[in-house]
Amino acid sequence: MVVTSRQTFIRCYDCQKEDLQGEIKDPKMKKMFNIPEEFYKNNSFLRAIKVNYLKYETLSEKQIEAFEKVVKQMQEEKKKPTSSEE
Repeated sequence: MVVTSRQTFIRCYDCQKEDLQGEIKDPKMKKMFNIPEEFYKNNSFLRAIKVNYLKYETLSEKQIEAFEKVVKQMQEEKKKPTSSEE
């Protein structure tokens, strides 16, 4: 896990896994949060957004946009061939 100076409270995925559990009733949000578990393991920002949604059942448009942007970046990174595959 990479830690940056922006993070004030750091929790590993295993420590936060329980907080990520919960029922999401909104179909749009359910689809948005339906990403590979690996993404949540590797990115504390994605975990924080999901935890906030589960806690407050709402997100701002900026939070949604940021979440989707990070997921898109991670998907693109995953598609890139690694040097061992070349």
